[in-house]
Amino acid sequence: MKDFTALYTTIDQTTKTSAKVSTLARYFDTAPEEDKLWTIALFSGRRPRRAITTTRLREWAAERAGIPLWLFEESYPIVGDLAETIALVLPPAEAGHSDSLTAWITRLRALDKAEEDSRKTAVLDAWNRMEASERMVFNKLLTGGFRVGVSRKLMTRALAQSTGQDEAELAHRLMGDWTPETTTWSALIEAPDTGAQASRPYPFCLAYGLEDAPDTLGDPADWLAEWKWDGIRGQVILRDSQHFIWSRGEELMTDRFPDLAPLIDFLPQGTVLDGELVAWDGKAPMPFNALQKRIGRKTVPKKLLNEAPVILLAYDLLEDAGQDLRQIPFTTRRARLDALLSDIPDDAPIRPSPPIAFETWDDLAQTRAEARDHRAEGLMLKRLDSPYHTGRKKGDWWKWKLDPLTIDAVMIYAQAGHGRRANLFTDFTFAVRHGNDLVPFTKAYSGLTDAEFRKITAWVRKNTQQRFGPVRQVTPEHVFEIAFEGIHESPRHKSGVALRFPRMKRWRHDKPVDEANTLDDLHQMLAQYG
Repeated sequence: MKDFTALYTTIDQTTKTSAKVSTLARYFDTAPEEDKLWTIALFSGRRPRRAITTTRLREWAAERAGIPLWLFEESYPIVGDLAETIALVLPPAEAGHSDSLTAWITRLRALDKAEEDSRKTAVLDAWNRMEASERMVFNKLLTGGFRVGVSRKLMTRALAQSTGQDEAELAHRLMGDWTPETTTWSALIEAPDTGAQASRPYPFCLAYGLEDAPDTLGDPADWLAEWKWDGIRGQVILRDSQHFIWSRGEELMTDRFPDLAPLIDFLPQGTVLDGELVAWDGKAPMPFNALQKRIGRKTVPKKLLNEAPVILLAYDLLEDAGQDLRQIPFTTRRARLDALLSDIPDDAPIRPSPPIAFETWDDLAQTRAEARDHRAEGLMLKRLDSPYHTGRKKGDWWKWKLDPLTIDAVMIYAQAGHGRRANLFTDFTFAVRHGNDLVPFTKAYSGLTDAEFRKITAWVRKNTQQRFGPVRQVTPEHVFEIAFEGIHESPRHKSGVALRFPRMKRWRHDKPVDEANTLDDLHQMLAQYG
């Protein structure tokens, strides 16, 4: 546990990717196999189920520290992290330990079926045997809030450095429903994996956002334009009589999209396609909200499969008959893709993403303005002679997104942030006008400068009307322009709508509350863009 705590602390205190990778690699070189397995599980989201409520943990911590609960509750929003708050208020440890990460997790998992008195005794004993940094990590495991700045890709890179194995093969090994209870280090990492080669994706080619006018790109005849679909980017792979679906984040998603399984009957083996997964109504993409209902589900119920069937809008061919096509010009790859899909029946879960014809950049700008009517976020521009390169390379692929939707709203609640922003109010709830009432409809926590966050924090402290735990109700006085990428119906919200990627675009010092937008305005936007 001490070595794992040191690993967590080092990673948490650096933003340098190289330092995180080397620290992880050294840990994988020396840690016991069971601890290495649990480390991979924890860093990839496979956390033990929370056995104790945060309410009980706060009560036990205040009692053990000999302070009133209200004082603990006041300290929590200042620190900004429950696990750290508990670790800080507890008195110094009276005993010690030399137990491994696996031993502590085994005890933690046993608490799931224990009586509350036994749970309390076990937790207090753990706190009494750990130093503050270990307590904080242990508390994160207790609360289910174990998060650290390590992506799966970064962890895979560290494993590759430690074991000498291929990074893409290790990425495949770490996918699926395994847990430390169902596998071993040897089976997961070291044993031969015959399926890795068949499923291996290619690194994705990424685009830069176009900030200047498109005429800076030169002759329009050198470019292909297509819609920037509002879906999930993915590679579909057909090899060895199997099919695999990978997300842009290199997550294996095959089981989440059974709709695409019939592709194995329509396309030849040795085919790798790049495209967008979208919910499809039979003629056009459905709103992203329909697809969002399926994101994160390991199994999709039949009702949802029928309501939001998914297809692939394919826009590139990376492998054809087992041949890697990435270095040949995009115009050739696209021609081969169109030929491959030319005889696909209408009931197959795939369509070619249609190119957009244009002669001048002004023509294309007018087409771009219609993107939302096509369930798209804007346009993609791809140089016809470009290869399919790895990652981002400026000059070949551009995304020309629409400007975001905006609405002017009134701030009604404020909450402190976390980490370095724990002493600032950064998380706000916004409302629109409805008669004499203010109806909350969204939250936002990004978009302002540090100076603006400091200014609004000082105002919140002077204008708090009520407190609800860490949340403060404030005088409805300030109007903010809220930018967002999409809007959809949501029966879970009082306003009846939910926004996609809301953020504060600007603080409208020039606008009084009675000039903020109304609930009717919001519903009109829903009717137009939802």
